Amino acid sequence: MTNRKYSKELVDGPNQAASRAMLRGAGFTTEDFTKSFIGIASTGAKVTPCNMHINELSEIVEKSVNTSGGKGILFNTITVSDGISMGTQGMKYSLVSREVIADSIETVVACLGYDALITLGGCDKNMPGCLISMARLDRPSIFIYGGSIKPSEENTDYVTVSEKVGEYSKGKISEKELIHFEEISVKGPGSCGGMYTANTMASAVEALGMSLPGSSSQDAVSKSKEQDCLDAGSAVMNLLKHDIKPSDIMTKEAFENAITIVVALGGSTNAVLHLLAIAHSIGVNLSLDDFTVIGKRVPVLADLKPFGNNFMSDLNSSGGIQPLMKTLLDKKLLHGNCLTVTGKTLEENLRNVKPYDNNEIIKSFDDPIKKNSHLRILYGNLAEEGAVAKITGKEGSSFEGTARVFNSEEEGMQAILSKSIKDGDVIVIRYEGPKGGPGMREMLKPTSAIMGLGLGDKVAFITDGRFSGGTHGFVVGHISPEAAEGGLIALIENGDKILIDAEEDKLVLKVDDDVLDERKQKWVNPLRPPLKGVLSKYANSVKSASLGAITD
Repeated sequence: MTNRKYSKELVDGPNQAASRAMLRGAGFTTEDFTKSFIGIASTGAKVTPCNMHINELSEIVEKSVNTSGGKGILFNTITVSDGISMGTQGMKYSLVSREVIADSIETVVACLGYDALITLGGCDKNMPGCLISMARLDRPSIFIYGGSIKPSEENTDYVTVSEKVGEYSKGKISEKELIHFEEISVKGPGSCGGMYTANTMASAVEALGMSLPGSSSQDAVSKSKEQDCLDAGSAVMNLLKHDIKPSDIMTKEAFENAITIVVALGGSTNAVLHLLAIAHSIGVNLSLDDFTVIGKRVPVLADLKPFGNNFMSDLNSSGGIQPLMKTLLDKKLLHGNCLTVTGKTLEENLRNVKPYDNNEIIKSFDDPIKKNSHLRILYGNLAEEGAVAKITGKEGSSFEGTARVFNSEEEGMQAILSKSIKDGDVIVIRYEGPKGGPGMREMLKPTSAIMGLGLGDKVAFITDGRFSGGTHGFVVGHISPEAAEGGLIALIENGDKILIDAEEDKLVLKVDDDVLDERKQKWVNPLRPPLKGVLSKYANSVKSASLGAITD
């Protein structure tokens, strides 16, 4: 029996003749009105390499749905590029795009009565945006990742170029050399190639059970990615047949699986923000503390960029993340009973997965990159609601230094490139939180400049903004409450002592309470919120980063 729970309201019966007339104008046949309507949401666009091929993939998905007995209906939503907008005012719109994507997909699917949903995404905010919409709609759904870009012939990528800017400012390379790296490092379709946010979230979504097995590591341009799209049609029809919805798949245990794989892969801090938001949308009680609990038992095993040596394409060539997941399952670090979009459990999907063959990218449990999580949830007077640190161990596990305070990313970047930052400084960039930005900009340019200047192990960096998945070094973001809400980060002054302790998970401003009380009395929010447009709507609705910067 065909599952047409939503589409039948749109097209069945004499009263819906006008609706059918409109659809006939869009190419529908009489037979199509008897089929399940499958919405196919594409984030394809020529604005970024991450998504430039996704419309082509979505057409493969459409054919797959149609040959599997459904009626595929293509529509588009937006994407923006973190990599292009990084370090500019435009970056304020990046996290906002997650909500726009979610809202737009929900709007189309709910308005037009689609019975199921397949989404395709590439750049960072695509995946959580798509998953949030799936959670809200709670109709049989599958996510397809657009895939990873291959590294250049010189083993460089976008983050390489960002760090070369710091080397150029230090005089280590010429402008000609800088332009050389600019020209060679990003070629062809696909998301940024390291374990940055896009590949992190793709891996998390696979572990969550919302994409087909093996899909998260595939190269963007490959037969395996095309096959992923071809398999989606029969898979979504199977979900419809058995009425398997996101709420059946995205359970608390499934989110624990997603966190586990993020830790094991050394993934982006943005995963914390996004997984919290997705969980909220599906009604699962996930908190910052869950990352701490899981992080204590899961090691970092993947030697992947930004702090490692390899790209996702390298891992894909050696087997992808499936053998890693099988190992984690065997170690009882994954919940094997979780249902997935195959209609089978995670354990069933992994049953016949073979181990890596001479893989040097995924380390053994006896010799991990780090014995526990690189993602540290810090608390203290500077982060009463929490902060997220990315500490790999290469930088040490604690840092105490002197505050250098800046009220915007631009101010901080200028100081870094002018070489006024000294060993032992703790760079503080504030008023960049969800409300204060608004939009919670990523700080890849400042952190890359720091690395390029050779200061990665000599300074620390804290912010109420966030970091790119390409960021590495001694960095702490998502500080909550944020400066614009009167959080303690707003009261820091140059010369204050700040302690970052990734062993005790503390973030402390070492200033007497009476001094802080005096500063609080004098504090005036320097920001003028936007008066109209999407940033105004976002600033008025967004909640703390500690909750995932959710807007509902």
